[in-house]
Amino acid sequence: MAEITLKFDAKNPIAKKTIDYILSIGVFKTVSKKSAIEMSLEDVKKGRVKKYKDANDLFEKVLS
Repeated sequence: MAEITLKFDAKNPIAKKTIDYILSIGVFKTVSKKSAIEMSLEDVKKGRVKKYKDANDLFEKVLS
């Protein structure tokens, strides 16, 4: 799927109405991009992180 990035003045009523119209057709959808912090917090919430006592413990588990 191709992705298009648009930059426009959100205060411009014509630009805003044009974007609203294009989205109302139903062919396109908006994709919200998450910041690195938001993605990291999501990883923590979903349990996709691991904890180790120290560096030795990390290397022991990774190399075994």
